[in-house]
Amino acid sequence: MEELKAKVEESHGRINAVRQEIGKVLVGQTKLVDGLLMGLFTRGHILIEGVPGLAKTSAVKAVADAVDAAFKRIQFTPDLLPADLVGTEIYRPQSADFVTRKGPLFRNIILADEINRAPSKVQSALLEAMQERQVTIGDQTFALPDPFLVLATQNPIEQEGTYPLPEAQVDRFMFKLLVDYPSKSEEKEIMRRVGFENPEEVRPVITPADLSATFDLIHSIYMDEKLRDYIVDLVCATRQPGEVDGDLAAWIRFGASPRATIFLSLAARAWAFLQGRTYVTPQDVKQIAPDVLRHRIIASYEAEAEDITTDTIIERLFERVEVP
Repeated sequence: MEELKAKVEESHGRINAVRQEIGKVLVGQTKLVDGLLMGLFTRGHILIEGVPGLAKTSAVKAVADAVDAAFKRIQFTPDLLPADLVGTEIYRPQSADFVTRKGPLFRNIILADEINRAPSKVQSALLEAMQERQVTIGDQTFALPDPFLVLATQNPIEQEGTYPLPEAQVDRFMFKLLVDYPSKSEEKEIMRRVGFENPEEVRPVITPADLSATFDLIHSIYMDEKLRDYIVDLVCATRQPGEVDGDLAAWIRFGASPRATIFLSLAARAWAFLQGRTYVTPQDVKQIAPDVLRHRIIASYEAEAEDITTDTIIERLFERVEVP
């Protein structure tokens, strides 16, 4: 444990350097930055939801710029084709053969801007890349670079020209982060930086090798067997809500998949790591669970009629499931 503690303390120098670089262009939004860092260090895809103008794209670009890795922003539109993402085979008449031209997905970090504006064929192509970290072009399969991370944004208030994401794809996002408006002091600082000064440039301060080492380190964070049972109890309670609370049974139509259990255990260790600890506490699980579960629980029609959100359902779960 002492050796692990020393490694965690050493790695926090890199984390602080990344935070400092992101802070050059992003004011506040601490929870968003923490979520992006956890996704970065655990290779977990992230869905970011917020109204326009809250610096979702700027935050993702700042994180990508702080990593010495290949980055590509893809603007999702209704006329986007799968070949625009994965690439295609091009016929060469001179040699009478086909050559494969790889698409923009062959990068380490992908910003899928306004992901819900693309049709289902595009989402299906992205689905293989997110889950298998590979793409198929013609009859050939190509592995994507390591690390490969999709950071997607979507606007919750504009429905015209958008397509609901398939549940299978939504489930592959490790986190769903909600971005809120800044405070008055933060907004004043934003105005000062953007309106009266030249923005600073974000420098790369961490490499893909550092990300891999941090990923291995997070896997070494200690989690007690009772906490593992607690995570399983939480997730299973979303599938059999009637066993813990009568209201929950009426509010939940479908519960979370086993992928939620995997991601929640990994996210809790990542959160403990960000706090500089070598072990996970029940509070770590509670802190990160809403971001892992909110897009995996499908509320019932009764809950929607009563304006009960999935975050409210998760709060009730915490009240009903016994903490170790």
